[in-house]
Amino acid sequence: MFIFSNFLMAIAHILEVILTIFYWLILVRALISWVNPDPYNPVVQFLEKATEWVLSPIRRMLPHNLRIGIDLSPLIAFLAIMFLKSFAVKTLADIALRMR
Repeated sequence: MFIFSNFLMAIAHILEVILTIFYWLILVRALISWVNPDPYNPVVQFLEKATEWVLSPIRRMLPHNLRIGIDLSPLIAFLAIMFLKSFAVKTLADIALRMR
């Protein structure tokens, strides 16, 4: 059973690292958007491709009365990432610890 426990713990750690990286990608994209970046810059293109698949559905789900001139989708994505880190990652780690 310890093998499955170690497997779950590894998944929890990998998920935490992926969520942390994604958090920083969204943060950098939001900060760069304030300075009107060059859309042909490879860094800007990478940030857009890496984060748009999450931010675009959030934008579509936002009601029109919440669209106040600024993009709230990164904020909602941050909240979702924090929830996943505090719920999913910790739940997987707790399950793995209880299986030992």
